[in-house]
Amino acid sequence: MFSKEESRLLRQEFWISFGKSFPRKWLLYDTKIKGFSFKFYFDTKSALIALDIEDDLENRIKYWEKLTSLKGILKNDYLPEIIFEEEYLLENGKEISRIYLPLDQKVSIHNKNTWQDVMVFFNENMDLLEGFFHEYSDIIKD
Repeated sequence: MFSKEESRLLRQEFWISFGKSFPRKWLLYDTKIKGFSFKFYFDTKSALIALDIEDDLENRIKYWEKLTSLKGILKNDYLPEIIFEEEYLLENGKEISRIYLPLDQKVSIHNKNTWQDVMVFFNENMDLLEGFFHEYSDIIKD
């Protein structure tokens, strides 16, 4: 078991190592759409990449409809295993809409032996998700 401080340091070490292993500027929150962001998630049980829509309900619905209209393209041309969840509940109880791809492997941020697999998964799949967004951002933002 790790103390909070040990866990914090391991998380920090992972993200620094990821940044050094795959140096590039990720889009993340810089989408130019309010409440629309890309996320990397890695904890003691799983890892995933996500596109979250966290704005008010009206905007969430608007962007969700645009993304679902592009679902076939995203699945066929970019990420066939991606999951669309219109009503996704975060750990804090907040409801968002999320498109995400989990790593289909048991991993833990506390286990350095799984880090390389997660880093490669993040790099390859987030690159594809961002590529989709760049290609279709005019439709999504419209």
